[in-house]
Parts: sequence; structure tokens; C-alpha cells
Amino acid sequence: MFTLIRSRARTAALALSAVAAFAIGTTATTGAEAAPAPAPAPAHAKQGPTSVAYVEVNNNSMLNVGKYTLANGGGNVFDVAVIFAANINYDTGKKAAYLHFNENVQRVLDNAVTEIRPLQRKGIKVVLSVLGNHQGAGFANFPSQQAASAFAKQLSDTVTKYGLDGVDFDDEYAEYGNNGTGQPNAGSFVHLVTALRANMPDKIISLYNIGPAASRLSYGGVDVSSKFDYAWNPYYGTWQVPGIALPKSKLSPAAVEIGRTSQSTAANLARRTVSGGYGVYLTYNLDGTDRSADVSAFTRELYGSGAVYTP
Repeated sequence: MFTLIRSRARTAALALSAVAAFAIGTTATTGAEAAPAPAPAPAHAKQGPTSVAYVEVNNNSMLNVGKYTLANGGGNVFDVAVIFAANINYDTGKKAAYLHFNENVQRVLDNAVTEIRPLQRKGIKVVLSVLGNHQGAGFANFPSQQAASAFAKQLSDTVTKYGLDGVDFDDEYAEYGNNGTGQPNAGSFVHLVTALRANMPDKIISLYNIGPAASRLSYGGVDVSSKFDYAWNPYYGTWQVPGIALPKSKLSPAAVEIGRTSQSTAANLARRTVSGGYGVYLTYNLDGTDRSADVSAFTRELYGSGAVYTP
């Protein structure tokens, strides 16, 4: 059976005891300021699609992404590493959304020197995924353009503070309507993406193509589709072209869960990616086990080489 709507551990979307939260419209000041992301070392040349790896940081290390190289040429298997996941939470007193980190996401960010910079030095981009948290706050129900812009500032301030390479939107588990919040509206996500792109013109903004936000990309004569760097299929083990007006080079119709999607399916999806001229290949749940056999199943098709795992 295909894995429909990913089998991500819900713990990534639950509040844990040690948290960091940004009040609406403010920048976090706790903790030492992280150094800017270092300039990456020249990467080994790699021809083929961009490979993306989501990592559940409640259970696994971001450093796993940098442990895979191509047997032929030594290039990185993965080009983008996604920290899964921060949350959009709701302050019932202020009646406002705010950015929240559980203790594991906060640990990764606070230890950027050892958790993030090593990947960036290899030439791997590190992006923060933001996910709903059952509290009624989501990307699609900001009540005003001002509220959307305030949350966009929290996101861009986080990218700056921790030296990240961008933000990934995942509109799951918001449970719109909880805590008296509104239902999705037409302008919310458009305002959010517009403000975020203005705040960080040179950073990655990606779309996990699911939820009400993903179908609300145009409002008031503004279409934000072109403001995304990437969009991908949210259903692991399947092929589905994201319904967004982006060139094939920025789309991943393929989605696999490493260790759960069969190697034959992963290979077939990789072949379709290449033959169809698509430029991105999405993977989820890279853990600390040697997954070189699973990874090689798709790298042989994407890049003409198996993968090597170096602990």
C-alpha cells in the first residue's frame, strides 16, 4: 500500500516541556546569536535533479543528511535538508499566531554550529519546515494582511538568527476553527508568502503541497506561485505532479519515505522524474541507520551512481 499523508510522528507537532516561542511581530532574543552561514566548500559536480531529505529531529540527527555521497564522483546525494518541524501555534490571550519550537527543534537551532553548519559547509542547504499544531492557527486563516506579515517577520527573523537557508510550508494538523480561530480564507497565504519573499528575496521558500493553503495561491490579482523555489508531492510512495504554476525544474512529483517505500518503487519514481524532465526528488524520514541500499535505489536512476554511507 502507498503511504498516504505521511506517517510522520505526531510528536513533531506537539508542544514539549522545553519550548521557545516568538511573540507575534517580535524577534527572539534568547540564546547566543548564531554566526552567519559559512560559504560552502566547492561541491563535487553532480548532474541531475535536486534531492531533498526531511529529518524528524525528535528522533534523528540532521547530520545524517551529510553522510551520503555518490560512489562515482563523491558528490552529495542530498542538496536540501529540511528540519522537521517547527510549529505555527495560537496564543488565545493575544488571539494571534506565533512561531513555536519544541525542545528538539530548539536544540538543533541552538547548536547550529554543530548541527547545521557542517551540512552547509558541504554545500547542503538547510531549511526549516513549519507545521500546524492542532491549535487552529494555520497559514490559511490569518485574519488580516498585517497578521500575515507579522508571522512572516517571525519566520524571516528565525532564518537570519540561526543562519538558515529558507522556510518550508506544510499546512497539516492546523485544525482550523479550534480556539475560536477562523476558517481558511482566500488572502491569508498570499499575504504571508508575499511578505516572506519580500523579507528574504534570496532564500528558499518551499511548499509541501497539501492543505487549504496549497490551493489558495492567488488573491486580489496576485499569484504567489512564482515566489516558491520548490513544491513537492505530499504522498509517499506515489507520483503526483503538484498543482502549482512552476517549471518542471522546481517540482517533485515523486515522494518516498526512506525505509518504508520499497526500493523498486523508489527506483521507478526516480526513472519517471528523469524521463519526465522534473528537477526535484523528495525523500522523508532519513534516520541514523545505514540506508545506502534504499538511497542507491534512487540515486542510480537520478545520477547514474550508487550511494555510499560514511558514519
